[in-house]
Amino acid sequence: MFIQTEETPNPATLKFIPDGQIVLENGTAEFKSQQQAATKSPLALQLLEISGVEAIFFGRDFITVTKGSAMQWPQLKAEILATIMDFYVSGKPIMFEQKLAEATSSEEDSEIVKQIKELIEVKVRPAVAMDGGDIIFDSFEDGIVRLQLKGSCSGCPSSTITLKNGIENMLKHYIPEVLGVEQIFED
Repeated sequence: MFIQTEETPNPATLKFIPDGQIVLENGTAEFKSQQQAATKSPLALQLLEISGVEAIFFGRDFITVTKGSAMQWPQLKAEILATIMDFYVSGKPIMFEQKLAEATSSEEDSEIVKQIKELIEVKVRPAVAMDGGDIIFDSFEDGIVRLQLKGSCSGCPSSTITLKNGIENMLKHYIPEVLGVEQIFED
């Protein structure tokens, strides 16, 4: 099995792509502690047990790993690659449960919210996934779209520029009711 690595716009995050393997069939999952991962993902738990690893994000065909500032990638990369390789060889499931983050529309969504979610799903999420992250719609209120960044996009130095110059301008162009975009953070 070959695992390709790619840099992301966030220097603290690397993207690991297990060749020919699906990581998650649907949605995404993010883990920022061993406690979070313990009941949901044995792979995330193993990766978070590596000294210096601070967060794990699973996309459809990639895994992003975020490191702490005290560690350098040459110190971590080999152990992360070995952990991922060993895990896939074991045949264990990556997730214990499949309750994952997905941007879905509901019957209660207004027409504007449905349009916002569709634009994010079709135009934004694929581009963000290429950088090893995800973007989740949170709410639309008083003209402001609130979004949560995950994976390599969370804490990325260029995330504010992406939100304001990219996503906000696109949403304003297609949906005049959108006045701005704000990033929200998990509790």
